Amino acid sequence: MKELKRLLSFTRRAIDDYQMIEEGERIAVGVSGGKDSLSLLVAMAELRRFYPKKFDLVAITVDMGFPNTDFSPIAAFSESLGVPFHRAETDIAKIIFDIRKEPNPCSLCSKMRRGVLHSKAQELGCRRVALGHHFDDVVDTFMLNLFFEGRLGCFSPVTYLSRADLYLIRPLIYAQEKDVRYFANHTALPIMKSPCPEDHQTERENMKNLLKQLESQNPGLRHRLFGAICRAELDGFRPAGRLPL
Repeated sequence: MKELKRLLSFTRRAIDDYQMIEEGERIAVGVSGGKDSLSLLVAMAELRRFYPKKFDLVAITVDMGFPNTDFSPIAAFSESLGVPFHRAETDIAKIIFDIRKEPNPCSLCSKMRRGVLHSKAQELGCRRVALGHHFDDVVDTFMLNLFFEGRLGCFSPVTYLSRADLYLIRPLIYAQEKDVRYFANHTALPIMKSPCPEDHQTERENMKNLLKQLESQNPGLRHRLFGAICRAELDGFRPAGRLPL
């Protein structure tokens, strides 16, 4: 399957370049139900079959507590890949939208979801958590930090959390969103529509649209920005021999 081979090539390159995996580890894949995390789950499950360093996988979904949310298709899909599925139940949605009535809920929500994901990963004996951030997310995050915080920065390919003794890894950083979307469109992924009322109403979504417009006027802009991040060695990025095409 050429779609999977292409996604795997990006995934393995990133894992090799940044030494994201150690022998014999158990890795938790954070699965939200969107195309990015489900594509990552498939790639990691396939990579597990032949990667030189042996590793185990578990899938973790943080259930925010929105009503009428059914994760059974994702659980079945994960189990079909030979990856045990775990759902972490929370009241995050109730806390943020009903109790606190947060006017700008995304930051707090993200922080709470990360905390639950990390705790569940620890409970399951994992020292690494794989997240589905891809090439476009790298550039988007860089631009958001520049525009709204006035600083040059991004998330890291590998992040060590000393308090939790966990490593966060991002194996899809070389895969563009169009590659992930193409893979998802040609694979029977049980993609869930986000039940969050703030979905597609965020500053990140606005930045995506702005960059799309700028890219249409300046072809190759995203690649140049990604290359600049790598050459500047921002937040753990390193110059890449060849960037994704």
